[in-house]
Amino acid sequence: MPRLVRDRLTWVIYVQLSLWCYFLYGFGPVAPLLRDELHISRTLASLHGTGFAVGGIIGGAVIPALTRRYGRNRLIWGGLALIGAAAVGMFAAHHLALTLTFATLGSFGGSLLVNGVVAALTEHHGAAGPAAISEANAAAAAVGLVAPLIVGFAYGAGLGWRVGLVLVVVPAVLTAVFAGVRAPEPLPHRDPDGAGAGRLPTAYWLAATSLFATGSVEVCLTLWGSDVLRAHAGVSPGVATAAVSTLIAGMVTGRVIGGRVLLRFRPTRVLLAALGVSAAGFALFWTATVPWPAMLGLFVCGLGVGLHYPLGIGLALAHSGGRPDLAAARASFAVGISFAVAPFALGSLADAVGPHTAFLLVPVFLLLSAVVVARLERATRPVVPLRAVEPV
Repeated sequence: MPRLVRDRLTWVIYVQLSLWCYFLYGFGPVAPLLRDELHISRTLASLHGTGFAVGGIIGGAVIPALTRRYGRNRLIWGGLALIGAAAVGMFAAHHLALTLTFATLGSFGGSLLVNGVVAALTEHHGAAGPAAISEANAAAAAVGLVAPLIVGFAYGAGLGWRVGLVLVVVPAVLTAVFAGVRAPEPLPHRDPDGAGAGRLPTAYWLAATSLFATGSVEVCLTLWGSDVLRAHAGVSPGVATAAVSTLIAGMVTGRVIGGRVLLRFRPTRVLLAALGVSAAGFALFWTATVPWPAMLGLFVCGLGVGLHYPLGIGLALAHSGGRPDLAAARASFAVGISFAVAPFALGSLADAVGPHTAFLLVPVFLLLSAVVVARLERATRPVVPLRAVEPV
C-alpha cells in the first residue's frame, strides 16, 4: 500500500487550494444577495455562474500553452494572485458588468491554480497521488465551510458580504511570502497506449462527462441553495447565506469517510454510491418546508457531493494516457461548461416557475453522472489504481 508523505510542498499546495475554495464557496451563496442589491432578475444574477464558467473554459484552453511557456509553479502562484485581485475588485464593484468581470477573473485564476496543483500532486506523490488529491480537497472544503459563515456573518452584522470575501487576500499574501518551495514541473510525456499527440482516451471523456454533471450539481447547490431555503423553507437571507455551510460540512465529512471506503471498493463504485447519497439528501432538502430538515438535507447531499470532484478528477487523470496536465486542463472545459449551463438554466427556470421547482434539474444531472460512471465501471479498469491510504 502506498504511503502519503505530507512534506512542506504538500502542505503549501493544500493551503493554495484551500484559498481558492474560500473564494469559490464564499462567493457562491451571495448570488441572491447580489440580485437584491443590484435589483436584477434571477436570470441575470445567474450570469455570475456563467462568468465562472467562462474563466474556467478560457483556462482550460490556454493552460497547456502557458504551462509550457511559464512552468507549472508560476501558473499556480499566478492563479492565486488573480484570485486575490478578483476578491479586491469584487469589494469595490457595485455594477453588474464589474461583478461579472471579477467573477470571471477569479475563476480563471482558480482554473490555473487547480489544474496546476492536481497535476503537481499526481507527479509529486506517484501512486499516492489520488489520496493526496482527495485529502487536498477535504482540506479545501474545510476552509470552504468557513467562508459562507464569515460572509453571512459580515452581511448580518451590517458590514456587507464583500468584507468577508476580501479577507482571502491576507492568507494568500502570507502563503506567498513564507512558502519556500516550488511545485514540480511536468515530467517528460509518457504515451504507453500509443495515442496520438493531444488525444485523450475514450475512458477519459466518460470521466469528464461525469465531472460536467456533478459540477452542475455542486454549482446549483452553492449558487442557488440559499434561494430555495429562503423561498421554500422560510429562512432569512443572512441565515440562508450562512446555511450553505451545511452543504460544505457534509462535503468535508464525505471526503474523510470516503478515504477509508476507497481502501475496499473501486472508485467507480464509490462514486456511484456517492451519487445515491446525494440524491437522498437532495430529496430531503427539496421536500422540507421548515429550516432544520432542509439544512439536514443539504448536509446529507454534501456527503455525496464531497466525493464527486475528487473521484471524477482522479478517474480523469488515471485515464489520461500519461498526460496529467492536458487531462486536468481539458477537465476545466467540463467543469467550466457546467458552471455556464447549469446556473443559467436553473436561474431562467426559477424566474419562470420559481426556484423550488427549477431545482429538479439537480437529480437530472445526478442521473447523467450515474449513467456514464456505470458505463466506465463496465468498460474498463483504472489505468492507475485509485486507492486512498491511511493517514500517517
